[in-house]
Amino acid sequence: MSVQRHPRKIAAAIGGAALATGAITGIAFAATGSDERDPAETEQAIPTSDLDRAATAALAETGGGTVTETEVDDEESKYEVEVTLDDGTQVDVQLDESFVVVGTESDGQGATEDEG
Repeated sequence: MSVQRHPRKIAAAIGGAALATGAITGIAFAATGSDERDPAETEQAIPTSDLDRAATAALAETGGGTVTETEVDDEESKYEVEVTLDDGTQVDVQLDESFVVVGTESDGQGATEDEG
């Protein structure tokens, strides 16, 4: 018994499989977003070795509260420490490389910049 081969059917099957793979890849890419980076995805927390000094400086500036978020090398300073005060107000404290306050911004009372 001989087996007949159908080159056109085989080529069509391979082409269809390639097309389906391309479509699935495109759908997966669209679902995960474009190649542009979201700034939130590139934020880095303050390393543990510097966290205590940054938190102490930020809490001294705000007069207390709770450190709720940190960031290194943001657009405004070397370190940014977000402090939530007892009344719910959030204050972003900007620190330089030496943990000196270079600015603050509050979401409850407008922006205040203490540049020095």
